[in-house]
Amino acid sequence: MGEHHHDHDLKGRSLIITILLNIAITVVQAIGALLSNSLSLLSDALHNFSDVMALVISYIANKLSLRDYSSGKSYGYKRAEILAAFINAAALLGVSCYLIIESVDRFFSIHQPEVNGFLVALLAGFSIVANGISVLLVKKHSDNNMNMKSAYLHLFSDMLSSLAVMIGGIVMYYWHVAWVDVVLSIIIALYLIYSSWSLLVKTIKVLMQFTPAGIDVEELANHFKTLEGIKNIHHIHVWQLNDEEIHLEAHIDYEADVKISEANKIMGVIKSELKQEFKITHCTLQPEFELNDDKSLIVNGAACSE
Repeated sequence: MGEHHHDHDLKGRSLIITILLNIAITVVQAIGALLSNSLSLLSDALHNFSDVMALVISYIANKLSLRDYSSGKSYGYKRAEILAAFINAAALLGVSCYLIIESVDRFFSIHQPEVNGFLVALLAGFSIVANGISVLLVKKHSDNNMNMKSAYLHLFSDMLSSLAVMIGGIVMYYWHVAWVDVVLSIIIALYLIYSSWSLLVKTIKVLMQFTPAGIDVEELANHFKTLEGIKNIHHIHVWQLNDEEIHLEAHIDYEADVKISEANKIMGVIKSELKQEFKITHCTLQPEFELNDDKSLIVNGAACSE
C-alpha cells in the first residue's frame, strides 16, 4: 500500500510540474500568435491549453483514485482515471475539429495576413523544449495507466506539432510561403485525431464494461469445465474496473451436492487459475446444484431467474 501511494505521489508531482510548464507555453504562444498572425502557432497554443485542462483533470483523477471506499461508493473513485482519460481524448478530438475548420476558412480567405515566421519558429522552439521536459516526466508513469497515457499522448503530440510549426516558421521566414501556416494547422489537427481516437475507443469500452481485450469468455468457460466436480460455468460477466483490476462474476454448477468447505476449495482453485491464466484480480462465484436457471454462457439480464 505504501509503495502504491508513493507511486501516486510521484505521478502527482510530475503532473504539477507539467501543468506549470504548459501554462507558460500556452500564454507565451497565444501572445506570440496574436503578434505574428500565425494560425499554426495559435493551433499549437490551443493544443497546449487542452494539455493544461487534460493535465488538471488527470491530477484530480489521480488524487481521487486514492480515496477510501465507503458504503455509498463501494469501488471508491477507481474509475476516476478512466473517466479522465475519456474526457481528455474527447477534448482532443473537439480541438482538432475546430482547428481544421479555422484552417480551411483561412485557406480560402481572400486576404491572408502576413505571418512573422521568425517569431513563430522562436516560440515553437520554446514549446519543444518545455514539452520535451514534460514528456520525460510523464512517460515513466504511462505504460500501465490510461489516465497518464492520455496525458503523455497530449504532451508528445504537442511536442511533435511544435516541431512542425518551427519548421514552418523557418520556411515562412526565408521563402515567404504563407500557405504553409494553414497546411501545418490541418496536419497537426489530423495527427491529434489519429493519436486520440484509439484511446477514446479503449476508454469507452472500459466505461461500457465490455469484456477486456485478450479474454475469450468461451475459452475461459471451457477451461474450467474440465475441473473435477464442475458440471458447468454460466452467466459470466467480465469487465475492467481500471488499469489494474479485471473483475469476473459467474455461476458454477457442481456435479454433486458437496459441502460448503468442499465448494470453497474448488472455488479457490478457480480463483487462483483465473488470476494466473487470465489476469483476473477479483471474482465473485455463485455455487449451484440442480438449480433451475438459464444455463447460457451469457445471460440477458431480463432472463435471470430469482
